[in-house]
Amino acid sequence: MVVGPPAWAGSIYQCVDSSGKRLTSDRPIAACTDREQRQLNPDGSVKRIIPPSMTSEERAALETTERAEHAKHVTKKDEIRRDRMLALRFPNLAAHNAAREAALNDVRRAVRTSESRITSLAVERQPLMDEAEFYVGKQLPAKLKQLLDANDAATDAQRSLLQNQQEEIVRINANFDAELERLKRIWAGSAPTSAAVVPVSAAAAVNAGASTPRKTASN
Repeated sequence: MVVGPPAWAGSIYQCVDSSGKRLTSDRPIAACTDREQRQLNPDGSVKRIIPPSMTSEERAALETTERAEHAKHVTKKDEIRRDRMLALRFPNLAAHNAAREAALNDVRRAVRTSESRITSLAVERQPLMDEAEFYVGKQLPAKLKQLLDANDAATDAQRSLLQNQQEEIVRINANFDAELERLKRIWAGSAPTSAAVVPVSAAAAVNAGASTPRKTASN
């Protein structure tokens, strides 16, 4: 097997080192890796300019920049894909409103169930309270106290559940509101932006909804 000459064979390399001395060689000059070198053709014309080699810090910085640019490119492609899927799912405002109502209806039914259960527990509690009036200043019978405690616990549980359901309604509305803003740009033909639709947490949605009243849970 015949091995050909090195890629740099027949070329001349020139540079000026850190001390200002001009160096010439028939191969890349190690003393000038941190500075520009000229690769010349045999006739003395410039074949190419070899830039200085990067330091480890420079290489790391370049790689970080390249990764950031790649991530930005991937994010842009993902946004375009999400916009297309969103536009297919919701071609108009009516379709989006229908989806909002469908998402809210289950929670609204659960709210009505919780409200009804709280009312029933209040009705069940009344005769217990009437009976407890006979023991003012005295210790309640164990059975009566047990029934009152159970009623209190069930009522507290339903109230906590109701609060969670009401917060879920606020969260759903907040998410649909954010999604609608993006859809408006899509329907208007705008290009994707970096402002993706981000799901809103229940707590954040409640805080935001406090200053902007929406439909009540019973609607």
